[in-house]
Amino acid sequence: YCKYGGAGNVSIENGLNREVSISSSRSEAKYICLSDSMMRETPWRGAGVAIPMFSVRSECDLGVGEFLDLKLLVDWAVASGFHLVQLLPINDTSVHRMWWDSYPYSSLSVFALHPLYLRVQALSKNIPKEIKEEIEKAKQQLDLKDVDYEATMAAKLSIAKKIFDLEKDVILNSSSFKEFFAENEGWLKPYAAFCFLRDFFETSDRTQWGCFAHYSEDKLEKLVSKESLHYEIICFQYYIQYHLHLQLSEAAEYARKRRVVLKGDLPIGVDRNSVDTWVYPNLFRMNTSTGAPPDYFDKNGQNWGFPTYNWEEMSKDNYGWWRARLTQMAKYFTAYRIDHILGFFRIWELPDHAATGLVGKFRPSIPLSQEELEREGIWDFNRLSRPYIRQGLLQQKFGAAWAFVATTFLNEYEKNCYEFKEDCNTEKKVVSKLKSCAESSLLLESEDKLRRTLFDLLQNIVLIQDPEDPRKFYPRFNLEDTSSFKDLDDKSKNVLKRLYYDYYFHRQENLWRENALKTLPVLLNSSDMLACGEDLGLIPSCVHPVMQELGLVGLRIQRMPNEPGLEFGIPSQYSYMTVCAPSCHDCSTLRAWWEEDEDRRLRYFKNVVESDELPPDRCTPEVAHFVIRQHVEAPSMLAIFPLQDLLALKEEYTTRPATEETINDPTNPKHYWRYRVHATLESLNKDTELKTIIKDLVRWGGRSFPPDETEVSSSSASGSNSDKERLASAMEKISLPSK
Repeated sequence: YCKYGGAGNVSIENGLNREVSISSSRSEAKYICLSDSMMRETPWRGAGVAIPMFSVRSECDLGVGEFLDLKLLVDWAVASGFHLVQLLPINDTSVHRMWWDSYPYSSLSVFALHPLYLRVQALSKNIPKEIKEEIEKAKQQLDLKDVDYEATMAAKLSIAKKIFDLEKDVILNSSSFKEFFAENEGWLKPYAAFCFLRDFFETSDRTQWGCFAHYSEDKLEKLVSKESLHYEIICFQYYIQYHLHLQLSEAAEYARKRRVVLKGDLPIGVDRNSVDTWVYPNLFRMNTSTGAPPDYFDKNGQNWGFPTYNWEEMSKDNYGWWRARLTQMAKYFTAYRIDHILGFFRIWELPDHAATGLVGKFRPSIPLSQEELEREGIWDFNRLSRPYIRQGLLQQKFGAAWAFVATTFLNEYEKNCYEFKEDCNTEKKVVSKLKSCAESSLLLESEDKLRRTLFDLLQNIVLIQDPEDPRKFYPRFNLEDTSSFKDLDDKSKNVLKRLYYDYYFHRQENLWRENALKTLPVLLNSSDMLACGEDLGLIPSCVHPVMQELGLVGLRIQRMPNEPGLEFGIPSQYSYMTVCAPSCHDCSTLRAWWEEDEDRRLRYFKNVVESDELPPDRCTPEVAHFVIRQHVEAPSMLAIFPLQDLLALKEEYTTRPATEETINDPTNPKHYWRYRVHATLESLNKDTELKTIIKDLVRWGGRSFPPDETEVSSSSASGSNSDKERLASAMEKISLPSK
């Protein structure tokens, strides 16, 4: 039924139908009046769009999306009925000074903003004609299908330096800059010094920096001293960060005025060679690496390369580093995504010599002690914790080339029993040796294939021995898949299977719960931002109760259901405290997902669409509409859609191959993050048809949508109980769960 809301507005009421029982007796009254209020009080529900900053395209940008483009994106969001714009991390990642730095989750600094998103035209009102011409030429050269990371960075920094040289004295002596510097010098000075040292030594690897390898306040003050010969280089870094702050602040303030939430992203890790690990090495376990065990994203696990955190050390000042991160983030954002929230319960920790993510262990976790294993009749620890390599296995894997492999990489320590040579007994050593063999033309087959097979041999273990305590062991993930396990006697297999299940699914739950309840409340209490946790992957049973207890909003992706036995999630059954989405940056878009697997498409059509007809091969606008409608109608607090999925609602935006719209490939640690939307924001803002299609979906899904510009203006002028006040009340509701 249509119900009347405040100010005479009409909308569709959510929830179950209202019912009244009427007796069929003729002697009773003919008129029955039941009053249960004009409108049910329903929780606030909104919708939003997700797109990486670098993927945005406008007529003003120089090769990549820029912070000031957010104003156009906010305009489009409002016109499409969206209360929220979600971004990927926007911190500086310039570790390598090459396209590897396109990876937005590998921060050079958790406080500095990325120079990539600077609009050089906005640096000054008095840009000389020759620099304007240079900007225009760069715009034309960099207006490409995808981001050219290196060329764009080089062009922006070159142009910015020329403008800086003209205006540095005025800007650096302005009251605005001095205020910015005073508020941020705690991180800004180390950041500027790090950038200078990185460029001077041509590496971010601080072990190559001589006396500056180890940070100290005295060394910092010398590096940033006004008397130093390179002080202007230091000031250039200050200048860039100052203008990035101004531009993002302008965009953030514009979003607030238009009642749109900017949602940021809090990465779980920092780069091994970052400002933060240089200044605070005690907060990180530098001999380890962070990743994720095998899951939906990668059956071999992931190795992100970040050092794991030293939580014990962090707790000594009540997690001050984390609190400072959140305080900084709250200057620009109203909500944020906690990347890999599972890492605050436990992290998948790998040795720093690992290249893949398979042979890791959870930290913290309760290991299997040697005494416990011996009581269970498990005693041959060398056999179980060393790569199990027998001649038959080599012949099976390498065929006729097995003798070459054995001679080049292995030693025979017993008849038909092999172990890796010292120069290739870790994954990173294997990579290095293969590279030198390839350069010498010694390889008999492809380097990639040989590397994968040698990794399989290294990973052919059952137990992982703790490098810090040889009497502690951890069951190797998916140990039943290894030939080492398959060659054991049945009794040992049964014992190890039971201990494996206990380690991964039982004994850690209380420990992980306690760990999360120490760390997550600190994040939540550090700002007023709404916190949303990315809880995908291998989910311990303690995670969702803790998130519920803390009022954290979870994430639901239909193709990655939390419920066991389901292939596709059921949006209508999602809980309120969730964000729902048809896809995310770590997987293929809705179009690509639909078109890449015919059998899965048939199952989806039968089980979700409930149709026995053959589904279309292409993800037509009708298919996209069906999927998106499921999500806008879901009970979830927020339905957030990648912009690529929304563009699939209109045929003209589907001419680009669907596979080209994928943002990240989690199976490739050196993926180039460079996707750009093929339509400009200006053209999208002119497309009334697409905006109407989306807004109608939002409206009929019963979700709140922001007022348009005229409504905002009139509500601001009236000061009465208007859309502005109702929206403020709604936003209060949305922020309540984060406390």
